[in-house]
Amino acid sequence: QVQLVESGGGLVQAGGSLTLSCTASKTSFTINTMGWYRQAPGKQRELVARITSGGATLYADSVKGRFTISRDNAKNTLNLQMNTLKPEDTAVYYCRASYIEVVDAYWGQGTQVTVSS
Repeated sequence: QVQLVESGGGLVQAGGSLTLSCTASKTSFTINTMGWYRQAPGKQRELVARITSGGATLYADSVKGRFTISRDNAKNTLNLQMNTLKPEDTAVYYCRASYIEVVDAYWGQGTQVTVSS
């Protein structure tokens, strides 16, 4: 059974920083792409950043230059370093992982990030 556990959310003032972490349970499956998504109240879930097993990254335009995604394939961990946070970054952040052998992707339970102005 695949489980993704996020941590690192919290309350921060505008201009501050937070680091989110996600750990995927060890399984016989091979993790392909991992990513962070977020959902603000009343809005659809959106991609924040994603990274392939080879290290290729993709960022939403709204976070380019401020957020950095990274992963440790040996430890099945995913991180998101968030700098220069803005109130509009406030959302529940979700970790997502896709596996080579499995059709459906898996999601974490989400972690709240609140940026005060």
